[in-house]
Amino acid sequence: MDYEKLGAFYLGRVHDLATGETTSETLLYDAKDLTTHAVIIGMTGSGKTGLGIDLLEEALIDGIPVIAIDPKGDLGNMLLAFPDLAPGDFRPWIDEAEAARKGRTADEHAKATAELWRDGLARWDQPPERIRRYVDACERAIYTPGSTAGRPIAVLRSLAAPGPAVMDDADALRERIGAAAASLLGLLGVDADPLRSREHILLSTLLQHAWTAGRDLDLPTLIAQIQSPPVQRVGVLELDSFYPPADRFELAMTLNNLLASPGFDAWTQGEPLDVARLLYGEGGRPRLSVLSLSHLSESERMFFVTLLLTEVVAWMRAQPGSSSLRAILYMDEVFGYFPPTANPPSKTPMLTLLKQARAYGLGCVLSTQNPVDLDYKGLGNTGTWFLGRLQAERDKQRVLEGLEGAAATASGGFDRARMERTLAGLGSRVFVMNNVHDDGPVVFETRWAMSYLAGPLARDQIKRLAGDGGGADRSGETRPARAPAAAEASVASAARAPAASQQAEARPVLPPEVREAFLPVTRPPAAHERLVYRPALAARAALRHANASAGIDLWRELALLAPLDDDTSVAPWAEAAPLGRALPELAAAPVDGAAFAPLPPDAARARSYASWGKQLATQLYREHPLVLWKCAKPRAVSEPGETLDDFRGRLRGLVREQRDLEVEKLRARFAPKLARVQDRIARAEQRVEVEKEQYEDSKRSTWITAGTTLVGALFGRKLGSATNVGRAASVARGASRAARDRGDIARAEDRADALRDELRDLETEFQEAVAALEEPIAADDLDVEELRIAPRKSDVAIEELLLVWTPWRVDATGIATPAFETPAAPARA
Repeated sequence: MDYEKLGAFYLGRVHDLATGETTSETLLYDAKDLTTHAVIIGMTGSGKTGLGIDLLEEALIDGIPVIAIDPKGDLGNMLLAFPDLAPGDFRPWIDEAEAARKGRTADEHAKATAELWRDGLARWDQPPERIRRYVDACERAIYTPGSTAGRPIAVLRSLAAPGPAVMDDADALRERIGAAAASLLGLLGVDADPLRSREHILLSTLLQHAWTAGRDLDLPTLIAQIQSPPVQRVGVLELDSFYPPADRFELAMTLNNLLASPGFDAWTQGEPLDVARLLYGEGGRPRLSVLSLSHLSESERMFFVTLLLTEVVAWMRAQPGSSSLRAILYMDEVFGYFPPTANPPSKTPMLTLLKQARAYGLGCVLSTQNPVDLDYKGLGNTGTWFLGRLQAERDKQRVLEGLEGAAATASGGFDRARMERTLAGLGSRVFVMNNVHDDGPVVFETRWAMSYLAGPLARDQIKRLAGDGGGADRSGETRPARAPAAAEASVASAARAPAASQQAEARPVLPPEVREAFLPVTRPPAAHERLVYRPALAARAALRHANASAGIDLWRELALLAPLDDDTSVAPWAEAAPLGRALPELAAAPVDGAAFAPLPPDAARARSYASWGKQLATQLYREHPLVLWKCAKPRAVSEPGETLDDFRGRLRGLVREQRDLEVEKLRARFAPKLARVQDRIARAEQRVEVEKEQYEDSKRSTWITAGTTLVGALFGRKLGSATNVGRAASVARGASRAARDRGDIARAEDRADALRDELRDLETEFQEAVAALEEPIAADDLDVEELRIAPRKSDVAIEELLLVWTPWRVDATGIATPAFETPAAPARA
């Protein structure tokens, strides 16, 4: 197809408002222009959802992943793509009430719908094979946070500490903390001012205290810390003066009631909120992740959108810069999330994305019915406006003001009167595109969507869709909500329960040189159980990994928990479990009334800890390399903590950037040649016109002379006079000159035709060179190898080593279960 071009999105065809007809000229949108973001504005029925789906379909075909926020339930239709266009594919999604209104059975209506879609796609030159290409180009999934209808997302499993890219940026960390506190309070119905609200300030302080120490938080821990904060001052005021205990208890109770409310456990189930996982699947395959929020209340939607946008900002800042389009964040019906005057929690991260995402290749697309829904600053950072039919006059005036401001920013002209006439003439599915990268606005009709637009999806439809593939792997089997982390099992094993034969006793007395601490009890024992502390070693180490060829020179922090057995002659670190980058928050005292398992004698001697520290350093040097991935072409090395799938996804982006650069080089190489040939054609065509004029002049002169000679011979002069004879000779010469001029015309036309053939050959050569670059990027084509970098032996530092008591619940039969939350293991490095 002519519209299948590299980095170009087929959105529709140019529309002539004067005639009301849509022309045959295709409208192609340059994917790179989307890095300056876009906004789609149109009233209900204007076709803005169809335009948004068209745009996302094109991006996914081109291998660009998409996160689509869907407050109303329309974007789930993108999972309804049927390459066979068979009636049976449409039948489960047919509205039987609509079929009855049209006097059809559901099966008849499904058949009619299939024919409608086949005919509609054909009118827009889209064969069914293009649907297959769309389906095969990406993974597609529909998520329902706070519900198990689609894929659930564990939003409240933990308030995880952000990555290094955010932690190392004070402004980014402050924004992240503020957004997390505001969204959580918004879920409680608290409209908190960051500068005046005690609730907001306290939550922000607790989050900052935990995150800067490298610790994650969850709601139970946060509730406990609200009651007994780990800080003594807020600013210069004593904590109890700033926020008295009785008031803190009330806030803690409110959070606890939220946590205990029916159905709220759905927020803790499912996959983690991981932007990289939402964008890329196995092998770095691009994904469409539709986040359906129609089932949530307004406060719950605001809570989730804020957390998601905050995560996207953190992910964005961890990426290298890019001038190519790397990914798309699409939000349908943005009303209430980015208003011009109010300041909801979602506004700050959204504005950050619109201001900064361009540098990272992330394109943001916002859709709304009314331009008054959008903040002025956001509109000023939007390069493409897709404007559909508007109903209210104030909406049209707001659009005109925004376009006028954007034109002034871009140092371009703006014809307000012409645009006002254009907006007044728009119909359904007809939009005007105002792109700062183009010479002027273009009116077009949107193409037929490849996805079946069944309308907003209900909960049962989403559940059925998830079972049909929306919540499935490529194998078709539905993914589990998320099994308990391997880290939990390993840590539980490392701090395993005391055997029934071990007699619990009182807390041992230790010399002051031996440091001890206690893991907090987060799962209190039942009435028939007792609490027993088991000894373990906790260590925090720093390891330096350096590899000049890979450009790696970094320090890595690692925390471990290892059990202590009676036999301490063997180093205990073989069964150690990772805890993350830092030790968890530890208590200084045990729970009253708890018993203690026997302590090995070596653990009561300070010199044992020095020996264990040396053994740990040796083991870390031998068995804890930094495991990365490397690729020779494109030349790249993964970042610490980056998974293989994430690395492959980044490699695909690098390949795409290199491909874009090659296309630009082709354009730069062919442009002068094309310009020269076009100039020669213009001169050749001008020469043809000149020869034609000379030929016409020669003919006229010859006929005039011949006529004069004949008249002179007939009226008053002799036929053989000298004058007539001279004129006759002139006639003969004129005829000969005209014949020569006619030959000159033919030769000039031949020259012009030859140049046109040369131009066509050049254009064909250019298109073939571009087509050679359009081969899809297969994940298997990327040769990725494992790179293991051992730490430097001299740079393995044991920074902390202490005795830690782990609490266990032991029943009457001696069976023990952990009474503590298992710290999360670090991501693969």
